[in-house]
Amino acid sequence: MACEGCRTSSKLDFDFSMAFQPIYDAVAGRVWGYEALVRGLSGEGAFDVLSQVSPEQKYRFDQDCRVKAIELAARLFPAGEDLMLSINFMPNAVYEPAACLRATLLTASRCNFPMSSIMFEFTENEEVADTAHLTNIITEYRKHGFTTAVDDFGAGHAGLGLLVEFQPDLIKIDMLLIRGIDTSPARQAVVAGIVGIARDLDIALLAEGIETEAEFLVLKAAGIRLFQGYWFAKPAFEELPLVRFR
Repeated sequence: MACEGCRTSSKLDFDFSMAFQPIYDAVAGRVWGYEALVRGLSGEGAFDVLSQVSPEQKYRFDQDCRVKAIELAARLFPAGEDLMLSINFMPNAVYEPAACLRATLLTASRCNFPMSSIMFEFTENEEVADTAHLTNIITEYRKHGFTTAVDDFGAGHAGLGLLVEFQPDLIKIDMLLIRGIDTSPARQAVVAGIVGIARDLDIALLAEGIETEAEFLVLKAAGIRLFQGYWFAKPAFEELPLVRFR
């Protein structure tokens, strides 16, 4: 079984690594998981790495990111702590969902990393013209026990219309809706609406980009359980950072 990407994608002519940022569970009072964020070998930011990816390399880069994230997480995650690994993926780099999962499945098996501990998140900032294709990807991923998430919700192309076509397991509310929410009735109203929709559709919520205690407290009071942002910890290059617990 093969797909167009397997046959035509160019190999990468650069190397990269990952940083890890924690996701905090405010109800359990513990780290829920870590998001793997692409970095250069000297810790350069994601933009520096992504700017090197040509259109012909998009498929290979997407595949290599998954492998790198799982390999590092398998080495860094403490045994027995039931942590989730969140991996970003590019929907437009997935040609045939089952075929494009082979490297992920083989790496998880080789590293003895549970597939039920892997969450794939796609960003709304990458426009997906074929929502049926995206639905097929999500369906295939769920067959293998993966969790699915929408990143940057509220700041991308599809917005609420995306939820009409399919429902992911988790939504990450974009930081544009989070920043200064403690003093913004408009933001509070919009987030309250998202909380209600997510509850009705049985979708978990994560607030990303938390930078202040006030933001955290307002969002926790609104019913959000999972949080991510600099107020808890900045990403750490090839290691798990210390987390500020409250």
